[in-house]
Amino acid sequence: MLLDKTIQELHKGLVNKEFSVFDIVKECYDHIEQSQRKLNAFITVVDKDAALKQAMEKDKAISSSSLLYGIPFVLKDTYVSRGIRTTCASRVLGDFISPYNATVLQKLLDAGAILIGKMNMDAWGHGATSENTDFGPVRNPWDATRVAGGSSGGCAVAIAARMAVFAIGEDTGGSIRNPAAWCNITGLKVTYGRVSRYGCIAYASSFDTVGPMAKTAEDCAVILGVIAGKDPYDATSSSNDVPDYVNIMQTKKVKNVVIGISKEFYGDGLDSDIRQAIFDAQKVFKDMGVIIKDISMPLFDYGIPVYYLIGPSETSSNLARYDGVRYGNRRDYFTEETTRRIMMGTHALSTGYYDEYYRKAQKARTLFIKEYEKMLSVCDVVLMPVTPTHATKIGEFANDPLKNLLVDVYTVSQNPVGVPSLALPCGFSQSKLPIGMQIVGKMFSEDLLFALGHQYQSRTNWHTQKPSL
Repeated sequence: MLLDKTIQELHKGLVNKEFSVFDIVKECYDHIEQSQRKLNAFITVVDKDAALKQAMEKDKAISSSSLLYGIPFVLKDTYVSRGIRTTCASRVLGDFISPYNATVLQKLLDAGAILIGKMNMDAWGHGATSENTDFGPVRNPWDATRVAGGSSGGCAVAIAARMAVFAIGEDTGGSIRNPAAWCNITGLKVTYGRVSRYGCIAYASSFDTVGPMAKTAEDCAVILGVIAGKDPYDATSSSNDVPDYVNIMQTKKVKNVVIGISKEFYGDGLDSDIRQAIFDAQKVFKDMGVIIKDISMPLFDYGIPVYYLIGPSETSSNLARYDGVRYGNRRDYFTEETTRRIMMGTHALSTGYYDEYYRKAQKARTLFIKEYEKMLSVCDVVLMPVTPTHATKIGEFANDPLKNLLVDVYTVSQNPVGVPSLALPCGFSQSKLPIGMQIVGKMFSEDLLFALGHQYQSRTNWHTQKPSL
């Protein structure tokens, strides 16, 4: 199967004429036709005939300069795309058509990649299961009675079910890493500002990050090398040079790299299978010559309240523009979860409560920044779970908003700080559900995360396993 190959393997095969872009794109659509009805990963599928025609045009001029030339990908439906509707999984936008492309999309198109779909998600990024959507819940390919994770659930399902080669997700508090863990793929939450947010519909502007989702750390490195960099349309994008991630990943020595393990991450509430899988992963890292070091993060329990005060406060402001005049439908089309977050944020920012809630949360955010600086001064990266439990049954958290929030307990503290985190498959539960772990590093240390992830995946085969559809 072509879609089991890595991006570099596909590129080599295209250059050597072993197969064509047409073959790869057709295989994507074959799998979409086979699995979309069951899994509900897509909101919009790009017209098949148009995509295959584009593939044939690419085949006439295969480029050896771009690894992404002719490679089909999908986009979370939070990114605007010229000529293709953008919904953010909400009826508030309806059939909104943007007059321009998001920067990340334009960069991929310029590199020769082929967009084949816009993906289902939690509306506006509000959720951890991809059930909070006006287009029906996304279903997990490993067990269709379970959720795919969120909010980038459709993207993760497309990769796991081999409906696309890679995806661009968006991570505000775990929205790439959570579905990556529950669907057995690899996903990267980048350093804040590493990739332009221009054209990304904002959830929480100071938390949002644009990142790749794919089968392997190697694929994510290829993609990040294309989409990273300064953008004149986004003042928060970083002017730091973009390294040659693929070359560094393949050559960087990880012997004597120090991985920190905090006891706070492995206490009550963490599923025993997940705990064991990450302990087993530590043994693999030790065999690689990595040093495991005990560390501590006393503020860990405050991650959820800090995130869910600042995040909803920013979203209450960001969503104010959707008034039914400029973008389509009325605000009463917002889902219960989105309405809840708008109300939480508005309350935290209101007169009499601003100092009590929002200002205190921002002070705690500063403490988290110092906490991470302290941890990462005694180790190079931190290893932790992605989620406390396995993928839940569809509807299980629908009437329990607090449990829904707690799914993000391990992923919400990195976004307020801005540090990168790579989620990797690391095992399966006794009931054959995927388990993921995440490696968190210093600002702009994606090269080290890729090296660790790539060498871990070269010694394990968790990431090669795919669901039976």
